[in-house]
Amino acid sequence: MAQRSVRASLARAFLYLVLLSLLSTGIAILTLASSLRDAEAVNIAGSLRMQSYRLGYDLQGDRARLNEHLTQYNQSLRSEALLNPGRFWVPKEVRERYNAINDAWADMEHHIRQGDIAWYHDNIAGYVAQIDLFVLALQHYAERKMMQVVATSVVGFIAIFTLVFFTLRRFRHQVVAPLNKLMLASKSIERGKFAHPPLDTDLPNEIGLLARTFTRMADELQRLYRSLEDKVQQKTLSLQEANRTLEVLYSCSQALNVGTIDRHCFTQILQLVRQQEKVDYIEMLVGENWLLCEGTQQESVPWQSAAITQQDDELGQLRWQASVGSPPMPLMQSVASMLGRGLYFNQAQKHYQQLLLMQERATIARELHDSLAQVLSYLRIQLTLLKRAVPEENEPAQRIIGDFSQALNDAYRQLRELLATFRLTLQQADLPAALQEMIAPLRQQTDTTILLDCRMPTQALDAQQQVHLLQIIREAVLNAIKHAGAQEISITCTTSSTGEHTAAILDNGKGIASLSEPEGHYGLNIMHERAAQLGGRLTISRPAEGGTLIAITFRSSSSDNNDEK
Repeated sequence: MAQRSVRASLARAFLYLVLLSLLSTGIAILTLASSLRDAEAVNIAGSLRMQSYRLGYDLQGDRARLNEHLTQYNQSLRSEALLNPGRFWVPKEVRERYNAINDAWADMEHHIRQGDIAWYHDNIAGYVAQIDLFVLALQHYAERKMMQVVATSVVGFIAIFTLVFFTLRRFRHQVVAPLNKLMLASKSIERGKFAHPPLDTDLPNEIGLLARTFTRMADELQRLYRSLEDKVQQKTLSLQEANRTLEVLYSCSQALNVGTIDRHCFTQILQLVRQQEKVDYIEMLVGENWLLCEGTQQESVPWQSAAITQQDDELGQLRWQASVGSPPMPLMQSVASMLGRGLYFNQAQKHYQQLLLMQERATIARELHDSLAQVLSYLRIQLTLLKRAVPEENEPAQRIIGDFSQALNDAYRQLRELLATFRLTLQQADLPAALQEMIAPLRQQTDTTILLDCRMPTQALDAQQQVHLLQIIREAVLNAIKHAGAQEISITCTTSSTGEHTAAILDNGKGIASLSEPEGHYGLNIMHERAAQLGGRLTISRPAEGGTLIAITFRSSSSDNNDEK
């Protein structure tokens, strides 16, 4: 514990400085405060001369305002600004001059009220001379107060300067010089030289305590400095390993830094991890239907795995085998997390592309509704008017009108189906979720049970392929609801080991009457065209057990065959 604290010494010095400043400033402020009305007092005292002459003018002329002017004179003479002589700080000279004026004014007022003009004229000059002396006394009093302010400020400045000088001198000997030695010692230690000049450890303040502590600390540092060199070597090896890990993660992130994230990005990540971490085999399993792998499986090498997650949702598993040195688990967990984000962005991109396709189809639907639908409605109205205008007896004309009306109704119905198809909107990018979303309103339209079994990897399809597949399934389900009279409709989506995708829609209804498209209907043709857009084939059959089976078979791309399950 310091015997004479530097903080306490500085606090006392600053306290004395503050007290001196307050004292000198307070005296100056009080002096100036007492001078606030000096100018007013001089002005009023000077006005007494003019009022005295004005009273002499009133005695010689019209005396109507004499009493009013006497009242004003008495008010001016007894004004607060003229410094009541009873105040103890007012100089004796000012009080005597003020009392002399008061005494002389008593005689002057007496003769004025008696109208003694001759006496007033004889004594007015002496009275005014007394007023001048009073004004001069007030002036001298104000000047003395200003000199007092100046003297107080000078004395205060000298006292403060003296106190500051001795405080700084003591501070230099007890603080600055020891701190300079401490600074030199710290620079010596900074250069690795622990032999420094002795410090002022005998000072009875905080600097002495600091010097003693610093000396002990330097000895401890010298001991620790040697042991740190060994630890630095160990940390260097750890940092080299961390740098290699960062390089792997950076390469993986660059693989995902592309405009469109697809299966090739994920394959590239698996290749990078396998090459740089000496992994024998690594695979990425998403759900139960999508598998990407690199390397060759080893029967005798144990498996390790990390969950592929995105926002606490598990999307799949990252599994690997390493016969020589397993890669760090934090690295593989980071790679798995990166793959999860890649899957999320893949779905987001697919959803965005779906929205663009849906928007384009909605635009076509609006154009059809605003053009062709309006024309068909107009033709239906005109045909109704024509039917009323043609006599019932004209059977050939009535048959033609009936055939025309039937064809027009079929065209209008087909147009409504097209509009409903074009206006299909989906909010899900995942194929099973999108199928559920699409089937939900169809289930509300019928009592038929609609079953769904989707085991097709949604990552294998792009947005346009997925939309075409959804449209084909929707059209097939709608046909089964409208025409089959089925009690159950099942939808099955699978992917074979060769990468071939199949979607089958089977109902237990009465079966399709004809495998060819009826005249005036275009639903089957549209389904065949969509299948062609997918690069696949659409088949319609009547199973032996009854009902109708519609199947679409296609491949997402020729390069997917190698590694999709």
